[in-house]
Amino acid sequence: MNTFGENIRLTIFGESHGEAIGMVLDGFPAGEQIELDRLREELKRRAPGGAETVSPRKERDEPEFLSGIFNDHTTGAPLCAIIRNTDVDSSSYHPELPRPGHADLAAQIKFKGRADFRGGGAFSGRLTAPMVLAGALCKQALERRRVSVQARILSVGGVDRSAEDFDYAVHKEILEARSVGDSVGGVVECVASGVPAGIGGLMFGGMESRIAQALYAIPGVKGVEFGAGFEIAKMRGTQANDPIVTENGVVFTETNHAGGINGGITNGMPLVLRCAFRPTPSISREQKTVDLMKKENTTIRTLGRHDPCIVPRALPVVEAMVAFCLLDAMCEPR
Repeated sequence: MNTFGENIRLTIFGESHGEAIGMVLDGFPAGEQIELDRLREELKRRAPGGAETVSPRKERDEPEFLSGIFNDHTTGAPLCAIIRNTDVDSSSYHPELPRPGHADLAAQIKFKGRADFRGGGAFSGRLTAPMVLAGALCKQALERRRVSVQARILSVGGVDRSAEDFDYAVHKEILEARSVGDSVGGVVECVASGVPAGIGGLMFGGMESRIAQALYAIPGVKGVEFGAGFEIAKMRGTQANDPIVTENGVVFTETNHAGGINGGITNGMPLVLRCAFRPTPSISREQKTVDLMKKENTTIRTLGRHDPCIVPRALPVVEAMVAFCLLDAMCEPR
């Protein structure tokens, strides 16, 4: 399924080298003022071709709204927008030679050899552009509800925030990997501030369940944690529990190991989560694969235009999916 959400339904469609990619937001609140220039700025944060550490593919990523906005305000009708693919080169993709680390092999098996293999088709990171567009719409609505969502890079490869001149160290790490035909992954942290207490639900409707599902839809995400995350397994209860206190009539917790969520429901503290991104599977090093036509072992070098690290461009994508989940939950009938 390409559709997700409880009260607002988000559908993502298109393929990397198809005519266009796009999104539909159904159930988005009517009357929300939309600043189109700010939507474009969010898309620019994700767009390729802007630096030496990213793919040289150049796309304008100009959204074309087909419905749902009139006089710069949402109408209550489904918000539908497309982003045209204008800089496409499919010459480096061959369905008989699945690329290690990609969905090529699994997709050809699942869809009986009919999956669009060009640029990764519907499994490509290109599909994160309409994710960002949908999330940018949600972020504007959340701001009016005094909720902000912001992501940052925690680490890339072997470089973390303890490094001197972190930005330079990250840049160097990515370029060094690219220089030897390799790639690196990293960790993104996202914090949502101003999230009201009491949103979310039980079991599969809990905020961790919903947000994690949305984040795992981002190509390259291989791990998600909330609050103290996996480190909480090393703690004792006296360390892991967040003491509840009150001051001036406000109830809050002294620590935030839970990451702002208890029992699937927000507790009023900042929502804190992290995503682990795998190294980009498209590398120019020779790798083992199988020729599916000949049923023979062979090797492949992944050519084409690819990021040696997807983490810097992933920041607005993570923010987008978190923003969507929050607005979706905040639109629940009370």
